[in-house]
Amino acid sequence: MSFPWARQYEPKTGLTKFLDEKLPLPRFVYNAVGAGYPVPRNLNYMWNFGVLAGFFLMFQIITGVVLAMHYAANANVAFASTEHIMRNVNWGWLMRYAHANGASFFFVVVYIHIFRGFFYSSYKAPREMIWLLGVVIFLLMMATAFMGYVLPWGQMSFWGAKVITGLFGAIPLVGEPIQIWLLGGFAPDNAALNRFFSLHFLLPFVIAGVVILHIWALHIPGSSNPTGVEIKQESDTVPFHPYYTAKDGFGLGIALLALFTMVFFLPNVLGHADNYIEANPLSTPAHIVPEWYFYPFYAILRAFTMDFILPAKLWGVLAMFSAILLWFFLPWLDRSPVRSGHYRPLFRKFFWFGLIPTMAALFYLGGAPAEEPYVMLSQIFTAYYFLHFLVIIPIVSQIERPQPLPYSITEAVLGSDKKAVLGENAEPAV
Repeated sequence: MSFPWARQYEPKTGLTKFLDEKLPLPRFVYNAVGAGYPVPRNLNYMWNFGVLAGFFLMFQIITGVVLAMHYAANANVAFASTEHIMRNVNWGWLMRYAHANGASFFFVVVYIHIFRGFFYSSYKAPREMIWLLGVVIFLLMMATAFMGYVLPWGQMSFWGAKVITGLFGAIPLVGEPIQIWLLGGFAPDNAALNRFFSLHFLLPFVIAGVVILHIWALHIPGSSNPTGVEIKQESDTVPFHPYYTAKDGFGLGIALLALFTMVFFLPNVLGHADNYIEANPLSTPAHIVPEWYFYPFYAILRAFTMDFILPAKLWGVLAMFSAILLWFFLPWLDRSPVRSGHYRPLFRKFFWFGLIPTMAALFYLGGAPAEEPYVMLSQIFTAYYFLHFLVIIPIVSQIERPQPLPYSITEAVLGSDKKAVLGENAEPAV
């Protein structure tokens, strides 16, 4: 994104001039996240969560690399090596609890980031590519988190791997060979553990690469904002630094306070007690569940209980993956010319009283036992989830009468005074 009023980088010293000529990294940082990047002046705290997601990605990579130095990806000693980290490695307990709870915080901020995108229609033109890359990041996060869940080699690790990889067995003809290829055998063992460890270590760096593309794509049209109105003049923007670096720094401080409260006082509250029991292929847990951040999609998977043309298990697998893949099509499903939910009264009602309660219910139902009435409720809320994206949003975008939009971001912030909107030199109306 280039604006004529954007501040230009000017190296002051001999070293910075040399770097700017030979390797213009300071200029790149200045233009990407510094004073040379104009940002809409009306961003609220919902725009903090993109920066928080980037921070937690780096946090997970750093703590994960430290843990990998002491972990042994062998089915015979994986559980013992995890306990070794907790008991014998200096500050190992802190690294492990920070990594485990950091994953939960990473998903929390990403879920908020995604639902902010839903409400403010951040997927609309000209930002479709930003949204598509964001969905790719989320899919890679899910794959990485699933593989990380397997590594402690507790009961939930083993049986979670068996259940999730077993889903591929539902695919006709090729399902069982794919399952064996993924596991390196007929059940989770050394081969599967080595593969999952390798990919769990590799994929965060792939995510980091896609995040760079995500930020690059963001800088072409620029950041969206709560009004959905595009930037029209210099008064609509402020430099990213120091205004939003200070605001993001405050948000990061709150997030770290919450994270380390969890790490020091409630380190196991988001985990499962059965994962402190070593994996036993001969003892099936009474209730197999994934990590909490997979609950909505696990509830959708279990909502299909009857064979209809295809086996119920295959329907569940298709629905679980489709629940995320349909996000790719949101830029074309929502045809409303207005972006912000603040100016779309009907869309706003379906968002707050339809989508949000549905996701909250699916979060709860994914962790509930696979029995009635939870299965029936999962079916009801799964039906509404797909109805919302595939039917309600397209219809609402066609029939809704949006509220009037402000002329500019400045008008939305300062009011409709002409001098405030157009600048101090605006001519008085004749």
